[in-house]
Amino acid sequence: MKHKGILQKAVFFAALATALPVAAQRNEKLSDVEKALRKLSMAQLAISSLYVDSVDENKLTEDAINGMLSGLDPHSSYTNAEQTRKMNEPLQGNFDGIGVQFNMLEDTLVVIQPVPKGPSEKAGILAGDRIVSVNDTAIAGVKMSREEIMRRLRGPKGTEVNLGIVRHGQPGKMDFTVKRDKIPVSTVDAAYMATPRIGLIRLASFGSTSHEEVTAAIRKLREQGMQDLILDLQQNGGGYLDAATDIASEFLPKGDLIVYTKGLRVPHNEYHAQGAGSFREGRIIVLVDEYSASAAEIVTGSIQDQDRGLVVGRRTFGKGLVQKPFMLPDGSMIRLTVARYYTPSGRCIQKPYTKGDKRGYDMDVIERYNHGELTNADSIHFPDSLRFKTLRKGRTVYGGGGIMPDYFIPLDTARYTRLHRELTAKGAIINADLKFIDKYRKRIRREYPTFDKFRKEFDVPKELVDLVLAEGEKAGVKPKDDDELQATLPELELQMKALIARDIWDMSEYFAVIYTQNPCVRKAIELLEKE
Repeated sequence: MKHKGILQKAVFFAALATALPVAAQRNEKLSDVEKALRKLSMAQLAISSLYVDSVDENKLTEDAINGMLSGLDPHSSYTNAEQTRKMNEPLQGNFDGIGVQFNMLEDTLVVIQPVPKGPSEKAGILAGDRIVSVNDTAIAGVKMSREEIMRRLRGPKGTEVNLGIVRHGQPGKMDFTVKRDKIPVSTVDAAYMATPRIGLIRLASFGSTSHEEVTAAIRKLREQGMQDLILDLQQNGGGYLDAATDIASEFLPKGDLIVYTKGLRVPHNEYHAQGAGSFREGRIIVLVDEYSASAAEIVTGSIQDQDRGLVVGRRTFGKGLVQKPFMLPDGSMIRLTVARYYTPSGRCIQKPYTKGDKRGYDMDVIERYNHGELTNADSIHFPDSLRFKTLRKGRTVYGGGGIMPDYFIPLDTARYTRLHRELTAKGAIINADLKFIDKYRKRIRREYPTFDKFRKEFDVPKELVDLVLAEGEKAGVKPKDDDELQATLPELELQMKALIARDIWDMSEYFAVIYTQNPCVRKAIELLEKE
């Protein structure tokens, strides 16, 4: 067998050596693409057949793909089958699982809220329950990773999972059988009335259900008296183009240009508002920051260029490259840049980049901070070549990458003290919140039957602040002195109140509390209340 393998390789090598001159002659008749493909194929064949050590064929191919893409733009990419599944899941609108929001308290999974009408709620699982075992395997007290716990809880729709539950006030362990089902993934984080006439919708990403979610939120807020809208796209990294154009259509007159694309080898494409939008009359302000990207920039740019509303915040990320997905037979995917996005006034959304310099591109936001752009509007300078005019009022807007807001809000670098940052990083705030809500959930529900009463009357007790500080001390975090502690308390108490609101109600109530001190939100409310 050994001699046979050597003989096969010798024959191959001889054949390859003979074939090379012939291939060179044939190459003269081939296109550049065909020559490149032949060259790549021969290289892989040589490595696979003759290399001194064994090679992983799949990894060899993936490395070749990644090598080709690495010299292109920063957003052309390759993902294997598992990475592709994980990347697409948040945008697809659902996944199969048991339907709970949870957090880890030390090494135990604590249910924050069961998903309404989801499988866990149907089975009788309650907020505050601790899941200690899955299918008779302990997941509490064993230092199991969050990813591994999620893997055990998730599974195909219709399959059953046996959960061991410990419930406050109940002796021993309780057993529940939960039948997994499709669990909706919401992209609208919050929808609430910021004032009696101003509604706020926070959109986290642009997924397959985002348009439906946003229109439902608009409908709900209109019923509550909304006349003007704050659309919060801060930290929204984008998503599907269709979701962006559909949502923009809700605010723009029929026929208005939303965005167009241009590429060397793909046709010029325009996307226009379809009409019959659900919010075409009231005023609108869009909130953005340096992490608002892609689809978020498309919506923001269209509203600004069409003079439909104002933009408040900081210059957006500048991700204006169009990726076309190419699914490969094994479930992996290449996302190849084929065009650029342009706003209605002609601004290219994409910021400048150097081909192959991924690290420099990724460091751009940090460089903006170092240059003062995030903290001082005077540090931002645009050449005349980057001046554009809005389509209705002829206002000056700027290109050069990203969307520059109409009202700049500097990043408040002094808002969070060292103590607050370290308490957050060590998990002291979350752990204290979980312990407090576990102890007082029923009392808070009884004393504050409505969120409105809670928002107006609840004050964070000293017991909770002391609990946070105790959790911090266990993790090695202490205030340097009383001045640092006093400077930390306002933000800390606001955050604790917001977390309690989330645990008792939901994310809309969390943001309704935490956004009372958000500079962008406060500026938007000020602008909308001027008239």
